[in-house]
Amino acid sequence: MRVSKLITRLVTSVMITGITAMPATLTAQGADSTQRVPSSAIGDSNTSAPASSDDWTARVLGTQVNIIGQDLRPFRSPYSGPNSLRARGDSKISHAYGGYIGVQAWRNLQGYLDVEMIRGKGISSVTGLAGPANGDVLRQGTFDLGNGPYVARAFIRYTVSLAYDRLDTLQRSVDQLPGIVSKHRIEITVGKLAASDLFDLNRYANSTRQQFMNWDLFQNTAWDFAADTRGYTNGVALAWIHPLWILRVGTFQMPTVANGNKFDSDLRRAHGDQLELTVTAPATGTVARILGYMNHARMGNYAEALTIARFNGSIPDIAADGKPDRSKYGWGVNVEQPLADNGETGAFARVGGDDGRNESFVFTEVDRHISAGVQVSGAHWGRTDDRIGIAGAETGIAKIHREYLDAGGVGFLLGDGRLAYGPERLIEAYYRAQLGTYLQVSPDMQYIRDPGYNRDRGPATVYSLRINIRY
Repeated sequence: MRVSKLITRLVTSVMITGITAMPATLTAQGADSTQRVPSSAIGDSNTSAPASSDDWTARVLGTQVNIIGQDLRPFRSPYSGPNSLRARGDSKISHAYGGYIGVQAWRNLQGYLDVEMIRGKGISSVTGLAGPANGDVLRQGTFDLGNGPYVARAFIRYTVSLAYDRLDTLQRSVDQLPGIVSKHRIEITVGKLAASDLFDLNRYANSTRQQFMNWDLFQNTAWDFAADTRGYTNGVALAWIHPLWILRVGTFQMPTVANGNKFDSDLRRAHGDQLELTVTAPATGTVARILGYMNHARMGNYAEALTIARFNGSIPDIAADGKPDRSKYGWGVNVEQPLADNGETGAFARVGGDDGRNESFVFTEVDRHISAGVQVSGAHWGRTDDRIGIAGAETGIAKIHREYLDAGGVGFLLGDGRLAYGPERLIEAYYRAQLGTYLQVSPDMQYIRDPGYNRDRGPATVYSLRINIRY
């Protein structure tokens, strides 16, 4: 009964969205994909295309509506806590709306503005899972952000060509104006954006609106990247791009508190830094990315919070233990491997970790991450634009983090009151059907063992239906 009601609500939402959104979005210039295509993607094209003019004319790079309906089935749970996944089940629908604009200010300087709006909620208020099931409702369980439009990104990109013997043709996409650039260049990006727009990219597992929905599969969740509650930050990034490799470094603002929506203005003691090397093997098409990061912020320390609680005979509170200039460091390795169909069939894998001593502060509560999966093109069954994806992930936390949760402590996503620890394991599968030019429909299933790292609870199953309309 719950599933039928969810489908009815989802269809009603799509009908309303189509009526209200279509007239405003038909003027867009046909963005090729809602998946972000980085300007620094390694390519081998030497074809020519008209370079963008510097007439300050704003161009609509795309608009989209993304609707996700999810149904969490009831599961076994002998107990629960303040941040537990709801064992009785839950059904929710989220709506995401976006408009993306770019302007060519000068030949080497571009500006971008993205306006988005997210309505609806995630299952269980986006708590209870280390890998939440819906990437469109990032961390809204802690802060009420409202449901009005907001500026998601507002940044500039400056390009310095280092050689002109080989050129790269950049296609129009979200936050990318079309044009021709040198394959050997430097890019400087400054402004408001998501650190994940630039780092830890993967062709087969990067977009919650077209690929996998679970956080563990579109990101290395052990990378606690600098961001506010919605996932955006302010900062600067520098990329040195070569035909065979990219070296990228970035520094971004950190929030004042875990999962906070305000940034710390003390940049000397609160910032998130990352360094990533991307290498490609032209013979096989393999792309590998090696990431390292270091965060500084007003974090709590798990061991100290436990010591204070034991002394006072109370429940540990990591949020009350925050001290400035504490740090967290971590790493990640990310590989994508094209297999067939001009790269539309391929495989991916990620592995990552962090030191786990101080508070999980920004993204989610994960200290160890491993994931892998495949994407298969519909060309094999006569539907060239369709895709199937299937992947799995396993995440874990450090021993001191486990002790904190077992003592009744809560983080910004987890807290069952006690803990019989086990790694959280996930399998997700989706089918993305392309229906006409603008519409994609994707049924999806997620099966999660030991939700919130707790062997006493679960397994949990989430059924989803995603509808993406894009122009």
